[in-house]
Amino acid sequence: MSVKRRDHSHELFGRAQRVMPGGVSSPVRAFKGVSGEPIFIERADGPRLYDADGNEYIDYIASFGPLILGHSHPHIIGSLRKALPRGTSYGAPTELEINLAEKITSALPAIEKIRFVNSGTEATMSALRLARAFAKRDKILKFDGCYHGHADMLLVQAGSGVATLGLPDSPGVPKGATAETLSAPFNDLDSVKALFDDFAGQIAAVIVEPVAGNMGVVPPTPGFLSGLREMTHQYKSLLIMDEIITGFRLGWGGAQELYDIKPDLICLGKIIGGGLPVGAYGGRAELMDMVAPIGPVYQAGTLAGNPLAMTAGIAMLETLQACDYAQLESRAKRLADGLVKAARSAGVPIQLNRVGSMLTPFFTADEVTDYASAKRSDTKRFAKFFHEMLNRGIYLPPSQFEAWFVSFAHSIEDIDQTLEAANQAFKVAAA
Repeated sequence: MSVKRRDHSHELFGRAQRVMPGGVSSPVRAFKGVSGEPIFIERADGPRLYDADGNEYIDYIASFGPLILGHSHPHIIGSLRKALPRGTSYGAPTELEINLAEKITSALPAIEKIRFVNSGTEATMSALRLARAFAKRDKILKFDGCYHGHADMLLVQAGSGVATLGLPDSPGVPKGATAETLSAPFNDLDSVKALFDDFAGQIAAVIVEPVAGNMGVVPPTPGFLSGLREMTHQYKSLLIMDEIITGFRLGWGGAQELYDIKPDLICLGKIIGGGLPVGAYGGRAELMDMVAPIGPVYQAGTLAGNPLAMTAGIAMLETLQACDYAQLESRAKRLADGLVKAARSAGVPIQLNRVGSMLTPFFTADEVTDYASAKRSDTKRFAKFFHEMLNRGIYLPPSQFEAWFVSFAHSIEDIDQTLEAANQAFKVAAA
């Protein structure tokens, strides 16, 4: 499935750069981490994208995670078609919010009450505000390379787009905004304990991606998450799981079910909106009852609980509840094993990390367990591989530090076609 010229995408990128910073609405889309120009998408269906020049691609971005059923799933699209004539936003409560909240709370027992917001950034920012209010402490602890959105206090060793672009954490963030943010290496409990000891009685919460997805996929080492749970209990801090990526992707019960961890607060997004903008945070009732209007912790949003996002989220979860996650795991394993085999055959050193349907091939000979080891990857070789795959009709995340996502829409034939392309792309990358 070779790709022809991309003249129209080139023209659109020129127009976009005149009216939008970098020509994009989110930095990684600009292809800065791989050089070249982004392609502009016109439509999508199942596991495939179609660009403005009519080229077809097998997609492993899945809108950076939400589209676990693939693009334009009939139940989601059908539900939205029925919802649209009823209006796009009310600024008032709807039964849809209750229905989606009930589905989520039944799937994730750690969530007794939930608040919908409009993005993952809003979800993590709001959860941390709540944690600080509950604990009556100011400091928070995150992990190097974990990305929890672009709120000022979280742009510390934030991985993902910052790593891709080689930027400092961000100009424009006042020193005071991050003064209460601590950062430790992922998978390093000793560092966490040292910070708890150094700042005894000051840390309100630990926030963690249970499976890191924003330095590439990095799974927790055995005992890491349970160690965080024990330590936060010991030091009377809260544990916040950022399941914006992993929620409903690693299984119906998310990462908390997979690793048998019960956090105090959970942040969700992506999948629960069925591809529409959404975020949510939730947890124990005693915590969530501190949120306005019944508590003193203020948080609000004009479009929160948007009826279209709620409709898409309900349709998504209704469909997912009947899906066989073992089949998805099998497809992802087939892809991962094939990539390792192709790389070895070409003499290209890679370390492939996979958890469920999330995976990243790191272009390095060393094991990748944290941000420091992820950053040792050969990003130039990855960029060469990326463009070879793109030219063969395979659309990958345009950054070494992002996750690939397999969807229920990917067939065995799609996986095998991807591996055919990878066999050739690794050979070129080896040169």
